[in-house]
Amino acid sequence: MNTVSKEEFVVVLDFLPNGYPFDSRPSFRKGPIAQALSKINFTLLEIIPKQGIILQASEEVYIGEGKRDKVHHVVGRISSERLTQTAKGELEHVVKKLVIENPERFVEFFNKAGPISTRMHQIELLPGIGKKHMWEILEAREEKLFESFEDIKTRVNLIPDPMKSIVKRVIMEINEEDKYRIFVR
Repeated sequence: MNTVSKEEFVVVLDFLPNGYPFDSRPSFRKGPIAQALSKINFTLLEIIPKQGIILQASEEVYIGEGKRDKVHHVVGRISSERLTQTAKGELEHVVKKLVIENPERFVEFFNKAGPISTRMHQIELLPGIGKKHMWEILEAREEKLFESFEDIKTRVNLIPDPMKSIVKRVIMEINEEDKYRIFVR
């Protein structure tokens, strides 16, 4: 499920034009920094914009190889504990937007997810989905693969919103609330 491809785009969660407030270096040493989420692997990254560039929350920015118009360099990964309050506030909104933009990837998870162990299935890792829903999902996909989140909702009795479950799961993984990784690298 996880692709180990090189990320090309991130979505800005927060932009700090004067660097981190808790950075103890003198102000002339501090520069603008942004916290962002990569679009494919949901990796939290710190990026340094080019001189004079102001980034906006929810803005999509190119960080791939080749000429970057707004980003000077990627500092590296950060943990969710290092996110600013603004970034934490943006996180769910951005994850939801990324899931909505690429539903095929997540519907495919419902179609292809397999067991983790003899007692646990990947589908059970989704918040709100237990054994009963898992069996209903497996039976429904045997008959015919799911085509959309709506299709899942229609064919599986009383299932919690599958898109919301995916968003919650991605956020749990970003916050490292579980040892299993389905969507976050």
